[in-house]
Amino acid sequence: MAETTTAVQAGLEQTSHLEGSHLAPVSSFRVEDHPLPDRHEEIWRFTPSEPIMTLVGERSDDPATSPMRLGVQAPDGVSVQVLNTGQAPWGAVLVPVDRPSALVETKVADALYVRIPDGAHLSEAVTVRLQGTDAAHRSYSHLVIEAGPDAQGIVVLHHEGLAQHLGNVEVLVGDRANLTVVSLQDWDDTSLHAGLTQASVGRDAHYRHVAVSFGGAFVRMQNDLSYAGPGGTAELYGLYLADAGQHLEHRLWIDQNQSHTTCRVDYRGALQGQGAHSVWVGDVLIRRGVVGIDSYEQNRNLVLTDGCVADSVPNLEIETGDIIGAGHSSSTGRFDEEQLFYLKSRGIPEDLARRLIVQGFFQDIIRRIGVPVVEAHLTSMVDAELDALAASAPHPSIPSGTTQNKEN
Repeated sequence: MAETTTAVQAGLEQTSHLEGSHLAPVSSFRVEDHPLPDRHEEIWRFTPSEPIMTLVGERSDDPATSPMRLGVQAPDGVSVQVLNTGQAPWGAVLVPVDRPSALVETKVADALYVRIPDGAHLSEAVTVRLQGTDAAHRSYSHLVIEAGPDAQGIVVLHHEGLAQHLGNVEVLVGDRANLTVVSLQDWDDTSLHAGLTQASVGRDAHYRHVAVSFGGAFVRMQNDLSYAGPGGTAELYGLYLADAGQHLEHRLWIDQNQSHTTCRVDYRGALQGQGAHSVWVGDVLIRRGVVGIDSYEQNRNLVLTDGCVADSVPNLEIETGDIIGAGHSSSTGRFDEEQLFYLKSRGIPEDLARRLIVQGFFQDIIRRIGVPVVEAHLTSMVDAELDALAASAPHPSIPSGTTQNKEN
């Protein structure tokens, strides 16, 4: 008989235990506990109404089967299976924090479960592809990713195609494990996507999450993190590049609830074109009673043309004085004129100099992944996006075509 998780058993009654914190999300499996999006509410104030209501509004035309193709490529030894509702470890970590994530839990009947065995060190990444095939109907998915104690590995989630998609991902990082999860939002231009990722980091474990949002007309990602034991380290990185009319939104909730834990957050975005809109909200809570916390988050936005809006809101709530360090920063601006001057003084045309600066802006994040195959893929994605932006701009500030280094 399938084991049932505590979270699922108590799901209909569970609400946030952090109601004293103004940063804490409301957590509940009940859809009715999560009102329809309203821009008067803090969690929705930057979110455009039309696309999110398309994703979460009342509809009777959802298909009986999800219009989403799902495929997995995994090295030998990795366990890939389907969990039924209530089967462990489904619900061990994730509790919905908004209406999109709550809807997923009412719609999906099974979840994909990928587990890296205890002590295993993967030589290649696990790739999960979620391909949308229908832009007119909503699709739903729930993924569970687990790295057992002392395991090491990389899991890449690749979202692509045409879709109106709501997806939940829960991540369990065992004690002393080292897990990297890369989430690529590479949708077609008209796709809509709202997603929740919640991760639990074990004792002395290392968790790295990289969110890359380039495709889609509307993407809203919520990324939550807590610790299951002391000594854990988390790195949360993000890349996004918004074109005209595109809305890319990333929200983070970091619960530093265990002593001697470390967290680093660095999200980088570039915007070009009329109506391009990015949103980054980083909420960090350092709880009362924990010690030895080291936390820092930053968000940087590079505005390439007029007509763009980049909203950036870092929040930090500290309930204890015994910490190593805690801070945040946010910046939004145009090209660094000193960098432009230097490159132009070396004989590089201004348009090409601007492209090199944007590439370097993103490469600072990509190089931290430490996986050559993944880094190369992300670099090619950045180059393709820059080519597309250059082709769509009426007065391109970024020239198309690949660049090459030449020795003088």
